[in-house]
Amino acid sequence: MTVKIVWYVVLVILGALVGIAGSFVQNAWFPGGLILALLATTAVFYGGLRATDTQLGVVAPGAAWLVAVVLLSLGRPEGDGVFGGGVAEMIYLLGGMAIAVMCATMSRLGRPAP
Repeated sequence: MTVKIVWYVVLVILGALVGIAGSFVQNAWFPGGLILALLATTAVFYGGLRATDTQLGVVAPGAAWLVAVVLLSLGRPEGDGVFGGGVAEMIYLLGGMAIAVMCATMSRLGRPAP
């Protein structure tokens, strides 16, 4: 049980880091940055599913990813913000949420016998 808790903590940290990095990269090198950010998001969510064999393995990094992206999208009162508004930001936000839902609803494959 303790090993899974460690996995969940690691996945939360990875989800937040991928959300932050993806927020900066997705519009910087459009469209390659957007593809890279969505691939990294997919890797964390799918990896969490396979590492823990539970849907919570997707929810943990997904929630951290969403919190990081939303906090970065709010900006500051001075007007500084990571997201400038455009198609790339919407694709990243909606695409990341869609990937999380797809990974969370995937059927789990049985592990091969050792």
